[in-house]
Amino acid sequence: LNFVSCFFSCASAERGHTPSRAARELGAPIRVVPMGMDYMRMLEQPRHGRGRAMNPCIDCHIYMLKKAKQIMEEIGASFVITGEVLGQRPMSQHLQALKLIEKESGLGERLLRPLSARLLKETLPEREGLVDRNLLLDIQGRSRRRQLELAEQMQLKSFSPPAGGCKLTEAVLGRRLEDLFTHLPDYGMIDIRLLTLGRHFRISEKVKAIIGRNEPENERMERLTDHHIGMELADQVGPSMLVRGQPEPHEQETLGRLLRFYAKKATEPEVRIKISRDGQESFFSAREPATEAEVARLHI
Repeated sequence: LNFVSCFFSCASAERGHTPSRAARELGAPIRVVPMGMDYMRMLEQPRHGRGRAMNPCIDCHIYMLKKAKQIMEEIGASFVITGEVLGQRPMSQHLQALKLIEKESGLGERLLRPLSARLLKETLPEREGLVDRNLLLDIQGRSRRRQLELAEQMQLKSFSPPAGGCKLTEAVLGRRLEDLFTHLPDYGMIDIRLLTLGRHFRISEKVKAIIGRNEPENERMERLTDHHIGMELADQVGPSMLVRGQPEPHEQETLGRLLRFYAKKATEPEVRIKISRDGQESFFSAREPATEAEVARLHI
């Protein structure tokens, strides 16, 4: 099972790894499970708390394993295997957390962790003879040395990079999610995808802006303009801005100053800004860029 979220991925562009490539290498079928709005509602109020940022690691594992249990029962499988390692992650893979996850996922003794199994209680598939405990491992701790040695022995080339890739551990994304939950209770998947793009600014209770950092981000943002207002320089190349909400005239001026602050090549006394809204275009002038203090105050 490959769980997919805009916050993390098992893929590694540098190493050319993708879950589908790994599955082909193993000769195994792969099933992709998107983590949607039910995951986001869990993220708003995780029962077992968060890490230093917005990462609800224990609840996230429980969420995925509940889904895995449903699929296990659906296809008539006997148990679920994970790649968890005792002590590898400080929040979600210490012994008490592993036991809690077993219980609350509903899998109990049908959850097998082969990499650390000999350090853990015997599971049902071992007792039933479906798995030979003597072939399982006793890896523990944060080092990945033994896992990498094992991959080399088995001639596996496609696997996730050792370092974690979950954006939910990042402080910046944590602030953006907190802002989303506070100011936009009716958010949707487009709002969630936009959290990982650009620079974010809270203009007022009802108005938020996102400014792209480069051309690829500008293009991705423009494809997500469903219920947003678009702003950009009218007469020259520069960053794109998406606006959520309906800005008042004074807020529109603030947005223009922000856009001009990041348009470093726009040095004219007045810079025309184009607004795209509901298929219509209009224009206004930004006479000066925002100050660094103003940018810092509005930045999420």
